[in-house]
Amino acid sequence: MDGTVTTKSLRPHRHDVILAVVGLLAGLVMWSLGIYSSSNRHLLPEWAALVPLAVLSAMELLRRSMPSVALAVGTVGVIANEFTVGSLTTVLIFTDLMYAAVVYGGPAMARRLPVSTGLITVAVTIGFLAWLRTPEALLIGVVTGLVSFAPALTGATLRNHREAAVAAQLRAEQTALLAEMDRSQAVAAERARMARELHDMVANHLSAIAIHSTAALSIDRADTSRDALGVIRENSVQGLAEMRRLIGLLRDAGAEQEAVAMPSLDGVEALLGRARTNGSASGLDFVLHEDRPPGERVPAPVELAAYRIVQESLTNALKHAAPGTVTVRVARADGQLTVAVESPYGERPGPRAPGSGAGLIGMRERVELLGGKFSAGRTGELWQVRATLPADEKAVEA
Repeated sequence: MDGTVTTKSLRPHRHDVILAVVGLLAGLVMWSLGIYSSSNRHLLPEWAALVPLAVLSAMELLRRSMPSVALAVGTVGVIANEFTVGSLTTVLIFTDLMYAAVVYGGPAMARRLPVSTGLITVAVTIGFLAWLRTPEALLIGVVTGLVSFAPALTGATLRNHREAAVAAQLRAEQTALLAEMDRSQAVAAERARMARELHDMVANHLSAIAIHSTAALSIDRADTSRDALGVIRENSVQGLAEMRRLIGLLRDAGAEQEAVAMPSLDGVEALLGRARTNGSASGLDFVLHEDRPPGERVPAPVELAAYRIVQESLTNALKHAAPGTVTVRVARADGQLTVAVESPYGERPGPRAPGSGAGLIGMRERVELLGGKFSAGRTGELWQVRATLPADEKAVEA
């Protein structure tokens, strides 16, 4: 497995093969025509210029896979080229190796080469000026810069553009991912809100229907069946109205319909009236203790949450409470709205409606979304549900 990966990584790129072949052929043609870069040098025979040409052409095959090795060998080759009659193609191939080393090499090499070649260019220019003391020395510095510094700078510019493009693409992908996560969270939050609304609005009526239909089936008396059917009909009509209201909200989210359909704490007394009717057969009575300054309103989300908590607590009392008095307390003090519902805890006679536990979860979610506190559990002989909600408009907005 490792051998296969290494072989693939060292395999020359198709473009590199083309560059190597074209460079070698161009150098051979120029040499055969007698076109040399330094024809006045006779340290070595003319054919010796073909050796650096062949070596640098071979290094073109490694310009992507092993750029540092290709540049090191190419540097030795271009220096050796100066001791022969010289091949301009060899110098041009070296500039491409310098460019490739910056583009395809490691980050450290990409940072160092433009700086080092720039310093070398300056040093060569100053050195030849001091040695030759002629204007032609400047030409040597220019050629050195064109051969080394210019391709390194070009490669660094291209690499920076590529890295910037990759970074921009990564940021775009991250932004798209975050947007998708936000959308998914918004959808999940909306689904949870709809589930709470549906449960709180309908569970109360369906629980009463289940209890009274079970009573009508278990007690074979005409008056009992007639009373149970009356309660069943009343709760069916009210439940249907609630369902229609919810469907209307889902189809049309206009502000006018939302304002008309929003329940408030003013409807708690009506909730207790329905609970008295539904719970009379189970020996339950319902009492409201309200301690709120007259005329003072609380934020709409808080009022809706308090109403739903009372509604769900009364539904749970109808399902599970022992005979006795269910007490609902609503109070406002020190910027807090407190809702507490206490019901007798113990065994109860007669039919009971099953529970799923979703009501407690929904109440807790409502309170936590508004930054309040919620508790539910047994306290002595009572089952108590208690919620403390912020009654200040600024606290809710924050």
